[in-house]
Amino acid sequence: MELWLDALAIVIAALLIDRFIGDVPNAIHPLRWMGNILDAIDRRIKNRSSAWTSVLGFLSYLLVFVIFGGIAILIIAAVHHYVGGIDPLWGEIAWIAVTAFIFKIQFAIFSFRHHCDPICRDLDEGRVEDAAAKVQMIVSRNTKGMDPEHIASSCCETVSENLVDSVLSPTLYFGLLGILGSIMFRCSNLMDAMWGYLNDEYGRLGFFPAKFDDVLGWFTSRISPYFVALAALLLGMDWKAAVPAAKKEHTKTPSPNSGWPMTAVAAALGISMEKKGVYVMGVGPLPTTKDVQRCMRLVELTSILFIMTVCFALYALLGIHVQVFVEGLISFP
Repeated sequence: MELWLDALAIVIAALLIDRFIGDVPNAIHPLRWMGNILDAIDRRIKNRSSAWTSVLGFLSYLLVFVIFGGIAILIIAAVHHYVGGIDPLWGEIAWIAVTAFIFKIQFAIFSFRHHCDPICRDLDEGRVEDAAAKVQMIVSRNTKGMDPEHIASSCCETVSENLVDSVLSPTLYFGLLGILGSIMFRCSNLMDAMWGYLNDEYGRLGFFPAKFDDVLGWFTSRISPYFVALAALLLGMDWKAAVPAAKKEHTKTPSPNSGWPMTAVAAALGISMEKKGVYVMGVGPLPTTKDVQRCMRLVELTSILFIMTVCFALYALLGIHVQVFVEGLISFP
């Protein structure tokens, strides 16, 4: 097949894997392995205040990127080479399948249903304490004693915030640079989550990954409201409110990027989201469990629209060619 058809097959296959198979188990997930490496590095750094610590943060990023980017490219190239050596057609099919699987590991569209659906069931059946305990799995704030409205808000906040970090950014850089692009973003995003704290322990060590994550997410966060608006239009929601709300309220979050998708989603749903003591965004009431379901549908459709337009177009025109070129640099016996 022509490369653009391969690109289409890879993107569609990755979406189908995400929808019907989902993520690999946490115990064997590459992000878990990456986290273990970073934890091992973290434990060995004693001096947290020197300029060298910032350099170590940069070198740690390079290390995990080279390891996991190198392993991914090596696996894909080896499958293409050895299976293709037996039968070119099956080699191409295997290459598409392996690329799609590794690509899918870098993004998640439907995974939050596994977390949010049980929380919604608990709330609908009056088990507020159980719902508060479950929501602690997806937010960093203290959820003990949280009321149903703020539990539902926590779900909507997490789902909408992760539109950029879990979908738009990794798929954009996949489109630009192939598998290495998505891994480039995923490494910075994970390191930001682990080390991106403005304190004495991580202020220097996490400086580079935190800033790099902000840079990589700058563009996708700012175009996300337009795709939210398109998805809202197709779902019969308040699509006209999404972009103006994002432009007006995006500065309410501490992160320079997360406010854009969150405020756009809140406006399209006609709800408000509140993290007590930090921000209130939107002009409607706090969400119910029905709003959580609407939020997930909106973010899922937004993600699919972005992947099937921007991600696919870039990958067919550029990313797949970059990936094939890098694979061609590897020699096999």
